[in-house]
Amino acid sequence: MSVLAATSSPSDPAELRLNLTVIGAGTWGSALARLVQLNGHHVRLWSRDCLAMADPMTLADAVLGAEIVLSAVSMKGVTSVAQQLQQISLPADAILVTATKGLDPKTTRSPSQIFQQAFPDHAIAVLSGPNLSVEIAQGLPAATVIASKNKLAAETVQRLLSSDHFRVYTSLDPLGAELGGTLKNVVAIAVGVCDGLNLGTNAKSALITRALPEVIRVGMRLGAADVETFYGLSGLGDMLATCSSHLSRNYRVGYGLAQGKTLEQILKEIKGTAEGVNTADVLMAIADREQIAVPIAREVDRLLKGKITPLQAVEALMERDLKPEARNL
Repeated sequence: MSVLAATSSPSDPAELRLNLTVIGAGTWGSALARLVQLNGHHVRLWSRDCLAMADPMTLADAVLGAEIVLSAVSMKGVTSVAQQLQQISLPADAILVTATKGLDPKTTRSPSQIFQQAFPDHAIAVLSGPNLSVEIAQGLPAATVIASKNKLAAETVQRLLSSDHFRVYTSLDPLGAELGGTLKNVVAIAVGVCDGLNLGTNAKSALITRALPEVIRVGMRLGAADVETFYGLSGLGDMLATCSSHLSRNYRVGYGLAQGKTLEQILKEIKGTAEGVNTADVLMAIADREQIAVPIAREVDRLLKGKITPLQAVEALMERDLKPEARNL
């Protein structure tokens, strides 16, 4: 019996134990693996470091018998992971989950689009929400969204991850959930600049409020199914978390730039991937191609490329033409 058929109407859901493989052993991947393990499921955690061990475990070994494969690698590793998985005989009903927030610089595709192209017959799900990995690892309460066009797949992963301190909601809009979580990283850089320049709460609130329709414009043009997705946990919720915490690498990029540090220096200090840096560049390619107005993201991109100073970025936004507030999506 397939995992989807088995989990759609189990005789005793509490007794159902699934096999999960998490690809990517960073803070996020490890935190998710721990959540699932505490729920009593069997978990394998794999990264490239596994190949260097005395008893190396290949990716093929790691996904053997897996009913759910969750990728938590950085954006630059997504295409490679998809290609490697194509060389492996995955079970036909295995659910592929992506927990990566970013855009591919070569194709401008999102992680779920890359996996869906590689595995057209598999259920693809997106995990996205206000989930700072350090807090998840500490067991602090949080909520998230698992989104998939396959309702049973979303519900299966929902049961896999849900606990008394990690609440999981389902959605049928994977691209919307994914883009909300991806594009807010660019906004977080802008908010970091705002705080780094000590511009105050009024300015920060205005920036976040105006950034939301910008994200919605992009998301809906690229094929998100429901505008309401961007007002939920994977959109506004994720934006608020990332824009208000020093735990956010993207926020720290903006804050550091406002303090006069170079981008290279900041990226060395944060010791991790700030996906918003790459996303800003890819977003400009998309916005130019699709003729989408993204004034906040455009100033962030110019700042990251050293074309303007943080103060000039703020001035450019404040000096834009006067207009009604109503959103034009």
